[in-house]
Amino acid sequence: MELNIQSERTDDGIAIITVEGELDLYTAPRLKENLMAAVEDDMLKIVVNMTGVHFIDSSALGVLIGGVKRLKPKGGRLVLVSVDENVNWIFQITGLNAVFDIFHSQEDALRNLA
Repeated sequence: MELNIQSERTDDGIAIITVEGELDLYTAPRLKENLMAAVEDDMLKIVVNMTGVHFIDSSALGVLIGGVKRLKPKGGRLVLVSVDENVNWIFQITGLNAVFDIFHSQEDALRNLA
């Protein structure tokens, strides 16, 4: 499945990375490129909107964890938006739901970062 990624920035300095498709070994590097570009642009608040993601594997989880590790020393945050039951289940069984704040809408995520 093809992966679509769009990046934008809000007026109040929040990066939004919208992902649609499968996040796996082959597509995770594209997510990493977008995350690192935001971090290198000194974006300290990042929302990864995964409402269009229905599959995620360990390589993509590693990319997301790497984003958190790069932001945390700078006082930044990375939050997720995910509505897919299977994707959310992966975060639960790996315990990563304790690492990431996961919201059901982009609006809720943005309010939490404001």
